[in-house]
Amino acid sequence: MGIFNRKNDNATAVATLPVDPALAALTGEYTIDPAHSSIGFTVRHAMVTNVRGSFGDHEGTLQLDGSNPGASAASIDIKISSVDTGIGDRDTHLRSGDFFDAEQFPLMTFRSTEAEQLGGDKYRMTGDLTIKDVTKPLSIDLEFNGTATDPYGIERVGFEGSAEILRSDWGLTWNAALETGGVVVSDKVKLNFDISAIKNAA
Repeated sequence: MGIFNRKNDNATAVATLPVDPALAALTGEYTIDPAHSSIGFTVRHAMVTNVRGSFGDHEGTLQLDGSNPGASAASIDIKISSVDTGIGDRDTHLRSGDFFDAEQFPLMTFRSTEAEQLGGDKYRMTGDLTIKDVTKPLSIDLEFNGTATDPYGIERVGFEGSAEILRSDWGLTWNAALETGGVVVSDKVKLNFDISAIKNAA
């Protein structure tokens, strides 16, 4: 399921692992199904609790290579205006210039640059995450949840994963101090991905 380097004192030995036919059959282009996928985040609020939100409007593609996972790729576009934390006033604030400035920067994007199999069903996808006008590298640890043919004859694959970022790295610096010390919104944000993708017709 890929090629891994094993270093010793004298040289670098390259071992090619046998390809799992079930994985090889997954090779192809897939379209993310937004109706059965979620892209969300968790952030600490007021130092004592977590606020969770999601982006309901997103689209993307996966190019999977089951014989050589390192050749796989992903592209995702997320519409900032679709942010939803369950509180309307808070969502309006997140869309404003204090945070995402959705009017000027309507999309958050991810474009993969590297993929690797970590072992078993564990993978890592590394790429460029763009928020507002800032692009920085991001690595997402993923677990392959399997494949299935749904009742409509559509072939699907599933992945779930997460990553942590510092929002200030992407220019999201708004905050307010608490009287008891600390700040209203933590810098650290956990991103969560639960992806169902449909295999495109050949």
